[in-house]
Formats: sequence, C-alpha cells, structure tokens
Amino acid sequence: MHVGKKTQKKEKSAMTVSLYGNLFFVIIELIMAIYTSSQAVLLDAVYDAVEFIMLLPSIFLIPLLYKPSNEKHPFGYLQIESMFVVVKGVTMTAVTLGLIANNIEIMFHGGRSVSFHTVAYFELAASILGVAVFIYLKNKNKVVNSPLVAMEMRGWQIDSIVSMGMTIAFFLPIIVTAQWFDAVIPYLDQIITVVLSIFMIPAPIKAVVTGLRDLFLIPPEEETVEDIKETVEPILYNYGYEKLYYDIVRTGRKLWISVYITFDRDEISISRFKIIQNDCIHALAQRYTDFYFELLPDIEFTTTVEIK
Repeated sequence: MHVGKKTQKKEKSAMTVSLYGNLFFVIIELIMAIYTSSQAVLLDAVYDAVEFIMLLPSIFLIPLLYKPSNEKHPFGYLQIESMFVVVKGVTMTAVTLGLIANNIEIMFHGGRSVSFHTVAYFELAASILGVAVFIYLKNKNKVVNSPLVAMEMRGWQIDSIVSMGMTIAFFLPIIVTAQWFDAVIPYLDQIITVVLSIFMIPAPIKAVVTGLRDLFLIPPEEETVEDIKETVEPILYNYGYEKLYYDIVRTGRKLWISVYITFDRDEISISRFKIIQNDCIHALAQRYTDFYFELLPDIEFTTTVEIK
C-alpha cells in the first residue's frame, strides 16, 4: 500500500501548522517566564523550544519518507523517521530530567514566589489554543496516518492537559485562604513543575522505546502483531492451511508483513494464491494505511552436501 502526493502535502501542511504553533508558544512562554519568574512556564517554554528545534528538520524529511524502496534501501528511507523519533524522545527526556533537578535545587534554597493569577490566566489561554491545534492535527492525521503528526498530536495534547492543570494549580493561592497554605506558596511553582515533569516524562520514553524497536527491526508491540494475526487468519482459515509463520517489522510509519503458509495439501494453485493474498491485503487496508504484505509458501529445503 502506498500513499499519494496529496497525502504528502497534507502531512507537510499539518507539520507546518504545528511548527508555527510551537514557535508562537515558545516566544510568548519565554516572555511570560521572564516576566513572572515561573519555573512551570519555563518548563513549557523549554519543552516547546525543543519541539520546535526538532520539528524544523522533520518537515524537510517528509519528501524523503515517501521515496520507494530499492535494492540499496530495501526498507526505503523510513528508518530515518524512527531515528528522528528516538533523538527527539531522548532530548525531551533529558530536558525534563534537567528541569526536575533544577526545581528541586530551588526548593532546597527556600523556593520562589511568582505572580500566580497572571500565570493562571496565561495557562488557561494556552490550554484553549493547544486544544484547537490538537483537533486540527487529529483531523489531518485521519487521512495521512503519520507517526510524525501523531507524535505532534501527543505533544499538543500533553501541553493542553498540562496548561489546564497549571491553571487550576495557580488559582489555588486565590481560592485557598487558610493560614497553613501560606507556607506552601513559595514552593508551589516548583512543586507544580516537578509534578508536571513526572507526568510528562513517560511520553518521550515510550517514543524512544518504540523508535528503537523499529530501528533494530524488532517486531512491533504485541497488540499490533496480534491485530494483524486476527485480521489475516480468518481469511487463510477459509482456504485451509496446516501451519503459519509471521515475519513482521515496522520502519517508521510502514509495516512490513510476511506470512509463510504451509497448506494442508501438496498442490498450490497460483491463481488461488493471488486471490488469498488480495483478500488479506484488502482486510489489512481497512486497519492500516501504509504497509507491505506478502503471502509466501513455506517450503522446507533440505540437502546433503558431500564433503570430499
């Protein structure tokens, strides 16, 4: 299964919107972080800055990802995408851990008070804008089914949730008027930053693990493998088989599926074989956008070589 130029343009369009959205947020968040001295806003700014830096080259990679495979590149150029996801995930993880360490150090030095209501209203506006970009990317990705766009969607989704959480947290000094809460206020900004960092860090770690699996041609996660088997096996069962063996790998957005089949009879009809393969491809196309599928007879070859 291959995707056309229209899909490529839609993917590039979605990534461009995400790029400019990130740039806009980086600028206003840096300004707000300097104005309010908030570490939580700085976390957002640094996160979005890394997103922007990593997103910029990915737009230029998109045409390369659509080039077909050849003898020199049997899997095409799709592993570049996996490598890019790994680098981005490692960078985001390192930045998040660095911010956690920095905020813990600030807490040990007595904390830092900020303009809570200013940050709260700012984060509320950021959350609304983030949701708008997420919805736009989600609608675009229904057509392109791109791992790059999907990763951007996760980023905007996390940003929106984080911003809403920060909005609620920074309204606490206004809502909670109890005297005991006064002692917490100097540390509130750092506590929010550390909690949010811990909440955010699983996403880039998961991206790294998935990207490494693809780079080393390890079969994808068990859910994907089982889904493929559940899609293909009912079709093959109707035609009769004795044994099946699967060879499934993923490079970037593309799945490479090879099914080796041992029939329950000796004769193999080529026309019948083509029909089975086409049925499998049609069923898989309902669930996956970009994949390669081949159905092969599993023929055991044994020979005895006489050494003189």
